[in-house]
Amino acid sequence: MGEVILIRHGQANSSATDEASYDRLSDLGHRQAVWLGDYLRDREKPFDKVLSGSLRRHRETASGVGYSEPEIDPRLNEMDYFNLGQALQDRHGVPFPGPDEFAAHVPQVLEAWHRAEIKGVETFASFEERVVSVLKEAAKPGVRVLCITSGGVIGMIVRHLLNLDPKRMAHVLLPIMNTSVHRVHVIPQGPILAGFNAIPHLDDPSREHARTHY
Repeated sequence: MGEVILIRHGQANSSATDEASYDRLSDLGHRQAVWLGDYLRDREKPFDKVLSGSLRRHRETASGVGYSEPEIDPRLNEMDYFNLGQALQDRHGVPFPGPDEFAAHVPQVLEAWHRAEIKGVETFASFEERVVSVLKEAAKPGVRVLCITSGGVIGMIVRHLLNLDPKRMAHVLLPIMNTSVHRVHVIPQGPILAGFNAIPHLDDPSREHARTHY
């Protein structure tokens, strides 16, 4: 059986209002990555391949986990949510949300994007195509691949595996935690979801403060 393990990056600059300033790990994000690396070395078999998106927060997470030279694959990069949020505001007058308002905002963005009412740097269809292409290449029998990526990419992979509509994809995406672990098993019938949003490296009560969504 093959396996693809997806890791969301550590906590980034959550006070940012644009992609460029968001794209770096906070001090806590760096610690989350180191703790995850310790856990993986203790509990996991070696990986045949380690992939990382090209964003700074992906590469910093990979380094903290213990992979300073992963194979860089931009297909693992996040959707451009800031631009999509601006497009939704321009088209429908929906303001960009504060930290506590994303639960209502994300479904609106994904549904409008899916209907091609808004567009960032790419369409919903092109985002889906690039993300699914990574999964198809990584999901090989007998091969274990670690992918360091973002919540939107993980949500899109779950959408593909479970045939979710955009609203349900949004509901999957919202609870994804920083440095969470998601597992896809590769069986003869194809890839199947085997684990979602695990944070075993943060289970200790002393690390409760490190269980973050953004």
